[in-house]
Amino acid sequence: MAAKPVNGWRWAAAGAVVGVIAALVAYAPAHWLAAALRSASDDHLRLLDTRGTIWNGSAAVVLASGVDGTEAVALPGRAGWQLRPRWGSLDVALELPCCAAQTIGFLAAPTGEGVRLVWRDGRSVWPATMLAGLGAPWNTLRLEGRLALQTQSFITQWQGAQLRLTGRATLDAEGMSSRLYTLKPLGSYRLALEGESAASLLLTTQADSSLLLEGSGRWTGTALHFSGAASAAAGREEVLSNLLNIVGRREGARSIITLG
Repeated sequence: MAAKPVNGWRWAAAGAVVGVIAALVAYAPAHWLAAALRSASDDHLRLLDTRGTIWNGSAAVVLASGVDGTEAVALPGRAGWQLRPRWGSLDVALELPCCAAQTIGFLAAPTGEGVRLVWRDGRSVWPATMLAGLGAPWNTLRLEGRLALQTQSFITQWQGAQLRLTGRATLDAEGMSSRLYTLKPLGSYRLALEGESAASLLLTTQADSSLLLEGSGRWTGTALHFSGAASAAAGREEVLSNLLNIVGRREGARSIITLG
């Protein structure tokens, strides 16, 4: 007869533990997410002044590079997020008033040794100054301008050391210039990526550009192979001569760019 109260207390204790765990999960503070992202990115992605929970919160976003992350660039304003568990995946919605008129969303799902992100079609516009937070060579070039990114049926999938890209992504670099050069702007460019078994890239120069860039390449999953050329528009040869010496190997009036 005495066993029943003991069993009842055990069930009550188990229920209390489950309730505490559920409350911790449901109301886990946003700074837990900030700590996880900071660790996973090796201190390159920082969420500062976090508010809310890991499921529904906001923060200031900082990209850091250099030794011990000493070179940091902050996105304008604050970023908000909503995380919603789905069967076998996580639905992520990002609110970025600085850079996107609509919510940026994707589904994240584990795949064996990696993770798969299925992006919703969308468009966003980013300040080129944020590239300095990615480290060399961007922190040296100190680019200015706008980076307009548009995605269509775009999927990124990490599998061990491999990153597979499928779908289409187009990056328009508009009115680009560098703090190293007085000529402003240098030009506007388009980088188009289409992914299948190996993602192909095509770089073209838009109208009214002083620095002319062209090239093509592919992403193999572990490395980028790219071949291209840079040259100066008519009448801009002298002012861009030093820049052409830096970006690649000079062959007459052109500079040859080779990666991978």
